[in-house]
Amino acid sequence: MPRTPRRRHSVDRPARSLSLTLLTGLVLVYTLVPLIWLLISATKTQQDLLGSPGIWFSGRFALWDNIRQTLTYGDGIFGRWLLNTLLYVALGAGGATLLAALGGYGLAKFHFPGKRIVFAVVIGAVAVPATALAVPTFLMFSKMGLTDTPWAVIVPSLISPFGLYLMWVFASEAVPDELLEAARVDGSGELRTFFRIGLPLLAPGIVTVLLFTVVATWNNYFLPLIMIKDPDWYPLTLGLNAWNDQAATAGGQPVFNLVITGSLLTILPLIAAFLLLQRYWQSGLAAGSVKE
Repeated sequence: MPRTPRRRHSVDRPARSLSLTLLTGLVLVYTLVPLIWLLISATKTQQDLLGSPGIWFSGRFALWDNIRQTLTYGDGIFGRWLLNTLLYVALGAGGATLLAALGGYGLAKFHFPGKRIVFAVVIGAVAVPATALAVPTFLMFSKMGLTDTPWAVIVPSLISPFGLYLMWVFASEAVPDELLEAARVDGSGELRTFFRIGLPLLAPGIVTVLLFTVVATWNNYFLPLIMIKDPDWYPLTLGLNAWNDQAATAGGQPVFNLVITGSLLTILPLIAAFLLLQRYWQSGLAAGSVKE
């Protein structure tokens, strides 16, 4: 009997797997269904939200009215929370990314005594959950008189052990030692070498770390919860939770439609950031996976 020729698979023609396709489909459904529910629910009024199926439209289309109410409710406090979140992200996530890039580059390209100990400390810090450090951090900032201020959220956000480790690994592969030696021979200082040569080569890794730190800071809830009491300094996560808790307080007015609409407005910047920086993020994650 003639043998059936085997199919040759390549990068352009990868092997097909039914189980992998089904698993990917389940993950896709698991990811998209909450977003679809959020988008549909944001188009409903408070009455329609409680008296209609969760994942289907009902009554009049109230998305624009909900957005207007969200932005004006409580004297426009949502806008203040948005600005607070942008402040925490710009200083916290931006500073954490810069420190991770500087630290990762230095640890990857300079040799000094105790480097193995530093590596062990970084790996250990990655394994420590942030909640385990919440009480010591609060006590330390309370002694310093920084609680209930923006610095109580910004300063802890500057530390990103995972970002430092990622930049360390990325810089080891992305920045050739020969290029740095050539710059030093030409008389370039270390800072100039970093900003003129190292930084452009580290761009994909920096974008990857930036995305991780931005998402972590934008969605940060527990740290502001224990540090901030003044609603004027709330980030969006705490502010929307305060609106949600109004229904459980005596005489409070339920505003679930505004909570859902505010949640939709909150995730839009993150979606835009991922879409705009996707190609840098993918190349950053793939760096070092293939060796020559």
